Amino acid sequence: MKHLLLVLCWFPLSASCVAQQASARFGALQWTFHATGKIFSSPVLCGNLVLVGSEDDTLYALDAATGIPRWTFRPGGPIDGTPAVVGGTAFFNSYDGNLYAVDASSGRLTWKFRTRGEKRVGAMGLWTMKPATRYMEDPFDFFESSAVVDSSAGLLYFGSGDGNLYALGVSDGSLRWRFQTGGIVHTTPALSGHSVYFGSWDRNLYALDARTGRQKWKFMTGADTTFHLLEGIQASPLVYGRDVFFGARDGNFYCLDTTTGRLVWKYDAAHSWILSTAAASDHIIYTGTSDTYLLLALDSGTGKEKFRVAASGYVYTPPVVNGQTVYFGDFTGLLLAADLRTGRIIDRFETPLRKRHGAALLHDGKLDFAFMTKGMNPADYSTTLAGMKSLYTLGPVLCKPAIAKGVIYFCSADGTVYAVRLNVASNGR
Repeated sequence: MKHLLLVLCWFPLSASCVAQQASARFGALQWTFHATGKIFSSPVLCGNLVLVGSEDDTLYALDAATGIPRWTFRPGGPIDGTPAVVGGTAFFNSYDGNLYAVDASSGRLTWKFRTRGEKRVGAMGLWTMKPATRYMEDPFDFFESSAVVDSSAGLLYFGSGDGNLYALGVSDGSLRWRFQTGGIVHTTPALSGHSVYFGSWDRNLYALDARTGRQKWKFMTGADTTFHLLEGIQASPLVYGRDVFFGARDGNFYCLDTTTGRLVWKYDAAHSWILSTAAASDHIIYTGTSDTYLLLALDSGTGKEKFRVAASGYVYTPPVVNGQTVYFGDFTGLLLAADLRTGRIIDRFETPLRKRHGAALLHDGKLDFAFMTKGMNPADYSTTLAGMKSLYTLGPVLCKPAIAKGVIYFCSADGTVYAVRLNVASNGR
């Protein structure tokens, strides 16, 4: 979220007083792979392969042990969504407007489906920036919708920049139904029972019948009629128990009843966007915030804050819980490991670009948009673009990490894929 329009708030780290628990820390770097474009896609493990998409118009299949490419597939545009691998087939979206199905072992095309077109969110004079006559893409619209597969029904679901949620036949890509919303759909749908849940930039979270596409209910989040900055749903929903959880750009995190769409509770994130998909473990919901630079741990039943972990920049990474550790990244090029029992950061991995450029770009080690763009007019769109260009030189971590066999795989937005060994150690050491 733009610091130029919102007040930056900082909060102290709180922790519960519990016994020390064994948690995983970062060990040796196993390998890195460098794509030629930005990476917003999250890595997906498929046997001995790591699949990840890039803005260099390529889906990469990397050897999980070495990082060496085993095959590549090139659609006609960037891949900013995360592949879904089911039954030996990888399904992924591209900015060329197609959903692809490829053989996960070879990269051979199985089928593709053409949508009505993909695009990023934008507006004339976005957020009242100058010049008002220029069309401006939202520089924080990072992710495409990823596919979700219901194997029992033989259906695949994904959202599109054309405003639709699509349901396709898994075997042949045939259109079964589509549902039109009033905005771009870049959220990844969540399945539960016979319902599919997803959010749209039209501010609504929708619940549809997964077999027919019939709307069951919708829930509208907040509006910002002046700047259109604090509105829209970019975070993908999480179904946990009988509730669906999601954050919105209106600065709230919501818990709704899956059956009725009734609001159970909401958490006020102090005007900070929530763009990351939440994670759940032991009745605690974990999600990241934008301008307040936090990972939040919330009670799933009440929304009461259990603890918060302070990062150094925007937290857009979907957190991953593994054992007694939660992993998440931030926009300054850090991957952080926090202990679930105490809420304390126990280790951090710093990207090489952050080590190289952090001293010059960060203010006391933290992201400060005004500091990076000092001397520039904060009302100009060119200032925002310049600030984002500087941020990308830090190697921001926006992807959801994947963990297997004691190794954590993750990506930085500069186009690097990392494989890092995890070591188990006591917090008290």
